[in-house]
Amino acid sequence: MTGNTVKRAFKYRFYPTDAQAAELSRTFGCVRLVYNRALAARTSAWFTEQRRINYNQASAALTEWKKDPDLAFLNEISSVPLQQGLRHLQTAFRNFFDQRARYPRFKSRKKSKASAEYSRSGFKYRQGQLTLAKMSEPLDIVWSRPLPEGAVPSTVTVSQDSAGRWHVSILCEETIDPHTPAESAVGVDAGIASLVTLSTGEKVSNPRHERRDRKRLARAQRSLARKQKAGANRDKARVKAARVYARITDRRKDFLHKLTTRLVRENQVVVIEDLTVRNMVKNGKLARAISDASWAELRTMLEYKCAWYGRELVTVDRFFPSSKLCSACGALHSTLALNVREWTCGCGITHDRDVNAAINIKAAGLAVSACGAGMRPQRESSRTGRSVSKQEGHGATREEAQASNHR
Repeated sequence: MTGNTVKRAFKYRFYPTDAQAAELSRTFGCVRLVYNRALAARTSAWFTEQRRINYNQASAALTEWKKDPDLAFLNEISSVPLQQGLRHLQTAFRNFFDQRARYPRFKSRKKSKASAEYSRSGFKYRQGQLTLAKMSEPLDIVWSRPLPEGAVPSTVTVSQDSAGRWHVSILCEETIDPHTPAESAVGVDAGIASLVTLSTGEKVSNPRHERRDRKRLARAQRSLARKQKAGANRDKARVKAARVYARITDRRKDFLHKLTTRLVRENQVVVIEDLTVRNMVKNGKLARAISDASWAELRTMLEYKCAWYGRELVTVDRFFPSSKLCSACGALHSTLALNVREWTCGCGITHDRDVNAAINIKAAGLAVSACGAGMRPQRESSRTGRSVSKQEGHGATREEAQASNHR
């Protein structure tokens, strides 16, 4: 079995010296400034002259900006992150013109992520030490896991999150060996009370990470709201609130990674529902619980892990009545109240609502896999470079509302 060669990012914490932190902060600011000036220039050229500016023209403009005495500080940092910022803007416009994204927006110092990307000419990686351009010392990285043997980093992205933590993301190629073929398949019914219910009858409880830290988060937010704007105490309170959010996010991702890795390792085919989460969160009563469950992230992880390890991920149409269909005789009930957790079919079989839905999802997915029905359009995965399955819905259905209420 030949392995799949994929581009994979490895993210690590690091602790910069005061000089490194100052240099990176200046770099973040310059990247943001160049991005915003280029965006303003491209927007003005289009609306005033109906003229498009490409990357080469924006790069030439950057050279002229550096000659301006008021922008002389742009020469003090590495030019690589500035050029990468212009490339990102070019990609944003390409996605907009291809109707894959909204019009590019200006970066904010407070709301946008502080980051800078270095290509190979902007860093040096030798013997496990990473040194960025314009720096004399390597970064103090906590190598929580090793890079693949013989890996050659292609890009390095340095960032600082709202909680004040520094991260470095190292992109390199890795050959991933597929898992040994398995004979089992599983249907996954996402929910709230149980995060997922499997067609085997197993229910994985929902950790509810946000609810567990809700009191701590509320205290931090109240403290932030009382602080005077534009003050040092407000910045400290903002960081404290951000740390609570970061704790919730990290624990949620850790749980989802372990769950999806297990599903992919144990099953050859994984079948899920195609839920339009962005529409479901419009339900004010369930939005918080749905967001905490993070179904979209669960699906994303399953997509790229199945592609990496030679598994098949099948999505079942969101209109499929998984909850109301008897998995034993195939009878379809016209109505099924949202508060009904168990129901008995006319054939005499009593069903657990979630388990029955998971069994029906698995059966529908296997049928799709066997006949090759085109139930889901393709999209390009940024992690694998290969097509993975995803179907985007345009409105929440009653079946999704049922799923939201009981899950």
